[in-house]
Amino acid sequence: MRSRQPIFGLMYRLGFAPWDGHPLDEGLAKVVGELPAGRALEVGCGTGDNCIYLAKHGWTVIGVDYVDSALVKARAKASVAKVEATFVRGDVTKLHSADVGDNFDLIVDYGCLHSLKGSDLEAYARAVTTVAAPTAQLTIMAFAPGALLGVPGVSSDEVGRLFADGWQQLSSVEEITTGRRGQTPGRSYLFERRV
Repeated sequence: MRSRQPIFGLMYRLGFAPWDGHPLDEGLAKVVGELPAGRALEVGCGTGDNCIYLAKHGWTVIGVDYVDSALVKARAKASVAKVEATFVRGDVTKLHSADVGDNFDLIVDYGCLHSLKGSDLEAYARAVTTVAAPTAQLTIMAFAPGALLGVPGVSSDEVGRLFADGWQQLSSVEEITTGRRGQTPGRSYLFERRV
């Protein structure tokens, strides 16, 4: 995520990362409960909470983020939790350059897609599709435009359009995220790869 990285890096340095330590996405918990453990990738992993959850449930997991300080915290959290997870610095619109591999059974996005705009949205969708296994599942939690100050947001129509080719949308559920600044409406999406 190159275009917004400087602001996220600054926010981590200032200790203001309201997304850090978020409650577990219910959609992710449901997917993990239904799928056999396999290979998982979290895009925009931040400090690694979802990666650690996945690793605790038997997944081989890689988290990718563009902010070095977030990755340092993610590695420390995984060590404390006594789980194995790999954290890689990379641009989510160019996952092949991050050398994360491919054939992931599950791809997780908790708040990354809604931070992108313009051509980065299409590049992200292409990158995610390229690393997905033929029957992969993709779970996304994203805020709509205008839901959160400073976040471009992404509409449900746009999410559907981005993954119309090669994916089938299984669900789209409104989700209220409670954080330090109160409640923010978002939406959880679940897609399945169709080749």
